[in-house]
Amino acid sequence: MAKYKSLFKVRGSIDDVNFYKTEDGYGIRSKSNLDKARLKSDPAFERTRENNSEFGSCATSGKILRRAIIDLVANAKDNKLASRVTQVMTQVKNFDLTSARGQRNVATGILTPEGKIPLKGFNFNRKAPLSEVLRSEYSLDTATGEVIINNFMPIQQLAVPEGATHVEFTAGFLNLDFAMQEADMQISNIENLAINGTTATVTLTPATPATGTGQNFYLLKVAFFQEINNLQYPLKNGTFNALQILEVL
Repeated sequence: MAKYKSLFKVRGSIDDVNFYKTEDGYGIRSKSNLDKARLKSDPAFERTRENNSEFGSCATSGKILRRAIIDLVANAKDNKLASRVTQVMTQVKNFDLTSARGQRNVATGILTPEGKIPLKGFNFNRKAPLSEVLRSEYSLDTATGEVIINNFMPIQQLAVPEGATHVEFTAGFLNLDFAMQEADMQISNIENLAINGTTATVTLTPATPATGTGQNFYLLKVAFFQEINNLQYPLKNGTFNALQILEVL
């Protein structure tokens, strides 16, 4: 897509051209002359209506997931998260091989082994992927949601952002039913460590396993803080925090 670069930062419309701003700069696109009434009824646009319906369903599924983990994701996300989650949900939807076109959905697609794959390893903050932030192996108990990081030395096994003095680990165990829009989110204890050369074992255990009729999601979060006068403050509003879906069952 072409980007418009000028001393004049235009927003809005001029004749049939629309100017808009994104984080990547200013863009230009032509106004659509397509009549909405025709789009809703003309047989020529049946495929478009089907695609729009499925896209809306995927966007809703993405919102359900984001809301279910709001306590974890609030300070570990990027500004394109909503669109990225919708894109992943669209991939999950494509594994719905039983519903008619226009009615394929995430709730059915995720029931297949292939439908779970797009969500495994998903990072909610694309600027801080877990694999780049945490340089240590970990184990996951899918029965309890417990995550253990053995022999962990923060100063060696973290990509430490400038100014960080402490790191915090949290695990999440979510059962999410997309069809019923029901979720049970269980969060582990929080382990807060000084970023130094001390070795410790980090054990994160949810209070109880998540229950429900949906799929199980296992998450791990790494958050950074800066200590000033014995008080810890979030580092740059979570810019460097990582949150990943470890597994989906």
